[in-house]
Amino acid sequence: MRLKMKYFEVEKNNKRIDAYLSEKLEDTSRVSVQRLVTNGKVLVNGKTVKSSYKVQVGDKIEVEEEIPVEISLKAQNIPLDIIYEDNDIIVVNKEKGMVVHPANGNPDGTLVNAIMAICKDSLSGIGGEIRPGIVHRLDKDTSGIIIVAKNDKAHIHLSEQIKDHKVKKTYIALVRGVVNENEASINMPIGRSDKDRKKMAVTKKGKQAITHFTVLQRYDKYTLLQINIETGRTHQIRVHLSQIGYPIIGDEVYSNGKNEWNIKGQCLHAKSLEFTHPISEKNMYLEAKMPEYFENILKDLESKKII
Repeated sequence: MRLKMKYFEVEKNNKRIDAYLSEKLEDTSRVSVQRLVTNGKVLVNGKTVKSSYKVQVGDKIEVEEEIPVEISLKAQNIPLDIIYEDNDIIVVNKEKGMVVHPANGNPDGTLVNAIMAICKDSLSGIGGEIRPGIVHRLDKDTSGIIIVAKNDKAHIHLSEQIKDHKVKKTYIALVRGVVNENEASINMPIGRSDKDRKKMAVTKKGKQAITHFTVLQRYDKYTLLQINIETGRTHQIRVHLSQIGYPIIGDEVYSNGKNEWNIKGQCLHAKSLEFTHPISEKNMYLEAKMPEYFENILKDLESKKII
């Protein structure tokens, strides 16, 4: 991100600073302004203020805005399963094994590279140089639905919905062990592991993480779960389920046991998203078909159902 300073001098009294700046800053919502204020990016007469501060005539306001950098990644013609697309968003059923955005060890061949070939120049730059359009993410070996913003306005509105827990994300997971509860919630903080910095863990130093699950089907030694999350911590579902003794089948990081199907990548699928379209404000429900390997495993378990 590049930084750009903007300056304003107040001409009228009695308006909250977040309302004042949301009018002055083009394509910046009131929630985004509040975030700038909270992060100390807004100064009034050289000092930080709260969002509730009422501007006064003569106040000199400085705003430090983040300006997206030019995208230098290469577009690649990689086949994608596109569920929905319009002028503002594109929704994809990501396959297991595909990395969402470039990182160390994965410079290309990512979802971002594929999306860039489809969207050309119409892709939000808010995610930064290596994450253009990316509003949320899925782990490399998690399949399923993911939404990408084609422009900055869509990106801002979708990000705010996620922040305000207005996007419902539903996952399907096959775990080792027979879960006794029909439904339950896990509320355990997640942060970087002290023992292995490449892993996440339940830790008192972590951030709040909340996962809800419902049993869909019990099998001999396994359980199929439907999962909804309130927070989006890194590896949240995988860490939480492993912590309570029901690791996801195929998870090589958070499960020590082997599975009889010898799959590479976990049996965790992002099934659906419910959200408000960032521009039309239409209620959206989109669903991603479960991958064939996951369906085949469930067919294999059919004869082992526990009623």
